[in-house]
Amino acid sequence: MKRKVQPKTTKANPMWGGQYSTGPDQVMEKINESISVDQQLYKQDIAGSIAHCEMLVKKKIIPAQDGKKIIKGLSQIEKEIYRGKFEFKTELEDIHMNIESRLHDLIGDAAGKLHTARSRNDQVALDLRMYIRDALKVVDGHLEELQTALLDKAQTYADTIMPGYTHLQVAQPVTFGHHLLAYVEMFGRDRSRILDSLHRMNESPLGSAALAGTSFSIDRKMTAKTLGFDRPTANSIDSVSDRDFAIDCLYACSTSIMHLSRLAEEIVIWMSQSFAFISLSDAYTTGSSIMPQKRNPDAAELVRGKAGRIYGNLLSLLTTLKGLPLTYGKDMQEDKEPVFDSLESISLCIAVTTGMIKDLKANSQEMLDATNKGFPTATDLADWLVQNLGLPFRKCHHIVANIVKMATDKSCRLDELSLEDLKSIEPGITSDVFNVLSVEKSVASRTSYGGTAPSNVKRMIKEAKKRFGIH
Repeated sequence: MKRKVQPKTTKANPMWGGQYSTGPDQVMEKINESISVDQQLYKQDIAGSIAHCEMLVKKKIIPAQDGKKIIKGLSQIEKEIYRGKFEFKTELEDIHMNIESRLHDLIGDAAGKLHTARSRNDQVALDLRMYIRDALKVVDGHLEELQTALLDKAQTYADTIMPGYTHLQVAQPVTFGHHLLAYVEMFGRDRSRILDSLHRMNESPLGSAALAGTSFSIDRKMTAKTLGFDRPTANSIDSVSDRDFAIDCLYACSTSIMHLSRLAEEIVIWMSQSFAFISLSDAYTTGSSIMPQKRNPDAAELVRGKAGRIYGNLLSLLTTLKGLPLTYGKDMQEDKEPVFDSLESISLCIAVTTGMIKDLKANSQEMLDATNKGFPTATDLADWLVQNLGLPFRKCHHIVANIVKMATDKSCRLDELSLEDLKSIEPGITSDVFNVLSVEKSVASRTSYGGTAPSNVKRMIKEAKKRFGIH
């Protein structure tokens, strides 16, 4: 007969009350605890508790003397955590109960009055909103620094000609400064997404309690204002079950890492010997353990690699939330780790990318030589035929295709063909056509708003600084 194995249990959580005489099985305690993750919320938890306490005192729900003790105790706890003197206990599950338990140690039974008219449900919803709000403002500042670095580098290389690509084939000549400005726009949109999400999330759930609100005469507008929110949330059920603000955060991080990854990929390509468009110093490259000649763009590759991780965090939370009935389920404990990880990862990636942009140097001659391959002024020639001969663009397209074939057969550039060569295909062509066939003249001619002409690039740099508030 097999001996029955008794589950290992731990001491009951004193915060649960008398219904529980023994603690959970150890494996249950492990899956149930979140303090190993949510201790990062301590500042927001204490700030929310102080605001709640001040409101309870003002509304005469708890005595003023108890309120003073609570606030003093919370301030001491914040200092203990900051200084690394606080003991986090897994049996107390989360940051809220760890702080409340320590507060009871410090001030006695008055600590229990702090939880009047609130629940851990509205408490954690508040803490996470505040944490994300604070963190996204920091991310926005990092993106502004990256935009500044790109604008500075675009100014340096406003006249540097490089190939513009489609399908990674040489398409038309552009300037390196113009290419970098494309990323300024991308990261500007990332910042606008952050600002949009900050506006949307800036409502306080505090006072919604477990899900139904409270019978105490609390002042939710007071706590919302104290904590820097625009208003309290309008529905107590939605207040505790909503994690859209976390999804917004993860989506903003995902879009931004996508842009960072595209730039990282271009840096990897540009650094390869086949392109040799840019160089990075030892600060952002590494060597090979076996091949001494190698200079590997590891910083860019690592940024590129973070995209999968951040995308995964977004999908993880979306999947966690998709089947949850209202209001709160313990599944929602899984909301914090992907948020914390993505915010940390995106901040690191932005900082590394900013460093690479400041560090990189363009190899202007290599860029120019590559631009002269692949007949990048073919479209300029077609445009010239339309403007000067009045031919339909589609017909001009066919004419230029034949001219390109001739240049291919002769192994020369379009501007190296003779006028007689060109006339043999289209008799109406004149010597004026050579004003558009060189890459330098092609680039200089693209003066339409947002175009690649160096004069345009310099003007757009000034406009971008004004538009994005960069000084």
